[in-house]
Amino acid sequence: MTTKPYEMWIDEAWEKVAAKVGQTGRTIGAAFPHVSKDGKYDSLEPQFWTSGFWPGLLWLVYRDTKDEALKQLAEECERKMDVCIDEYTRLHHDVGFMWSPTSVANYKLTGSEPSKLRALKVAAWLASRFNLKGRFIRAWNTNNWKSEDGNTGWAIIDCMMNLGLLFWASEQIGDPRFKHVACAHADTVMREFVRADGSCYHIVKFDPETGERIGELGGQGFAPESAWARGTSWALYGLAICYKYTRDDAYLQASKKVAHFFLANLPEDHVPYWDFRLTVQEGAPRDSSAAAIAASGLLLLAELLPAEESRLYETSAKRILKSLVDRYAVWDLSDEAILLHGTGHHPANKNIDVGLIYGDYYFVEALAKLRGQTEMFW
Repeated sequence: MTTKPYEMWIDEAWEKVAAKVGQTGRTIGAAFPHVSKDGKYDSLEPQFWTSGFWPGLLWLVYRDTKDEALKQLAEECERKMDVCIDEYTRLHHDVGFMWSPTSVANYKLTGSEPSKLRALKVAAWLASRFNLKGRFIRAWNTNNWKSEDGNTGWAIIDCMMNLGLLFWASEQIGDPRFKHVACAHADTVMREFVRADGSCYHIVKFDPETGERIGELGGQGFAPESAWARGTSWALYGLAICYKYTRDDAYLQASKKVAHFFLANLPEDHVPYWDFRLTVQEGAPRDSSAAAIAASGLLLLAELLPAEESRLYETSAKRILKSLVDRYAVWDLSDEAILLHGTGHHPANKNIDVGLIYGDYYFVEALAKLRGQTEMFW
């Protein structure tokens, strides 16, 4: 697939991505990398929320190159993740992150029936986390990230990116039940998470018995009322996905509102600091992963809008990606990560100024979109 001559940087970046993933495939193997430290990706257990991004990245490159070695690694990762389904009790709200870029991707690219079955099973699990009273999908489990009063009534902005799995499942089985759960959660997010200026809360607490909102938490943001950059990008992209599946204009307008907040608050190099409302931004860590996620979401918006309106979103996405290519990407094997300078969890002082596997995934996904591969795994 070719691009216009003045956009040859896109093809050049893609060629570098394909070459690097071909090399790191041999060193990372069928593992579950999360954070790059001292040039090497760690590997976590398959139950971790980021386990789907490395195999998803392999599928993105395989779709273009048809490199069978990458396909085999992706399928081996997917099989290793079966332990999560069989174990069941440690599954959480992020199963869309785990099985959309693995099983849904495999099914879309190869027609694998076992992959389709895996994705349908975890979609049922995700739907089972829906709190009817509060109309939200519960975040985490009892042993994760809780306060003195527990976390049974917590919902988080990240979950917007898991809703695509529910929409996909409804289409596959010809039954709108999963779609209704996804829309109910998205409606709650628009009402309770997205502020008038397009910024978002990370965590909102509800009474799990009555559904009443009882407060909010800063979570991975600087403060409860701040604007965590990656959370903003999750909302931007997730709401655009809701519009893609439903064509409900409310989701489109909400996604655009969040997008405008994101773009209006970017620094000169178009890559955000880890929170948009830091008291002092100068010298603060950036989050390249938030930039990559937002760029891919902006490209979806551009695809969904008429030409006269889409230009803003496509141009903005290209500016972000060009900055990532020029200033944040590393193409040799001095680091297994593709994008550097990501921020994982700043308030907990975890994984700051590092490569993050989800940053790599969304960066490559966005480049693929610019080259005409608009079929998503979400």
